Amino acid sequence: MRFIRLIFVAILALVLVAVALANRQPVLLKAFPADMGRFLGGSWALELPLFLIIFVAFAVGMLAGLIWEWLREAHYRRAAKRGNVEVNKLESEVDHLRERHKAPKDDVVAILEAPSAPKSRTSLPAR
Repeated sequence: MRFIRLIFVAILALVLVAVALANRQPVLLKAFPADMGRFLGGSWALELPLFLIIFVAFAVGMLAGLIWEWLREAHYRRAAKRGNVEVNKLESEVDHLRERHKAPKDDVVAILEAPSAPKSRTSLPAR
């Protein structure tokens, strides 16, 4: 399995390097439409290589998806935590009950497990 993962990472790296080499030309990235930047003051534009914009957009999308899923599954984690607390409570109660009611339920088992009383040394009558 490790070998397959290594092959996958190597192919992914080759694809990313190929995309980066094919998209090296600088691109003007604007944060707002043309006239809106003038009202906000300053230049809201950056000139970056296209591959960098692609990679940053991909990373931001992955991060947004991760945060979205983490927030969406919060109630599952909360329910699992409550379930674990309940399971721990019940396990300790079962352990307590086992200790409290340790006596065997079967009379034969009770006789076999009962500690044997010391035998008295009585002499048998002579024949």
